[in-house]
Amino acid sequence: MKILLLSDQEDAYLWDYYRPGCLDGIDLILSCGDLKASYLSFLVTMGRAPVLYVHGNHDLRYQSEPPEGCDCIEDRLVEYKGLRILGLGGSAFYCDQPFQYTERQMKRRIAKRRGDLRRAGGFDILLTHAPAAGWGDGEDYAHRGFACFNELIESYQPRFHVHGHVHMNYSYGAPRTMQHGETTVINAWGKYLLEL
Repeated sequence: MKILLLSDQEDAYLWDYYRPGCLDGIDLILSCGDLKASYLSFLVTMGRAPVLYVHGNHDLRYQSEPPEGCDCIEDRLVEYKGLRILGLGGSAFYCDQPFQYTERQMKRRIAKRRGDLRRAGGFDILLTHAPAAGWGDGEDYAHRGFACFNELIESYQPRFHVHGHVHMNYSYGAPRTMQHGETTVINAWGKYLLEL
């Protein structure tokens, strides 16, 4: 299975310079947020793969104009071809805007999914906008990660934690992937192809 991971910056190859067939072989597209709704709508239209997404902290326009043909999995556990995907979008709270959460609010969101996770026997992919604290997050207040994501990952040990929010061009040499116990952490900034 090939999964195209996206976040934060539209890829010119997939949009401005799109060529028919460039999405062939992609089974699923996962968006970590902060992308134009029209970009996601374009990809779901031109490709043959479903697009699942969570909100980024800059996705205010999604409230009135969500990506057409795409599925928001915010605060949901969904299954696709045997993969269990948990969606928890948004960033750490830093100003009074939608899709920003305090640590306590994010913990509550996770607590509401515990029954789903128990019934499903866990999950395979954690899809978030923000990273976990200490795992690819930034030093500034707006880009800090959630400590409760660490608790979630350590409890369930999913195969992958896919996030965005921290742009790879923020700091030279920032790692694209890291290993957090049994979980591979992937920063999906721009695009990243995950092959299972």
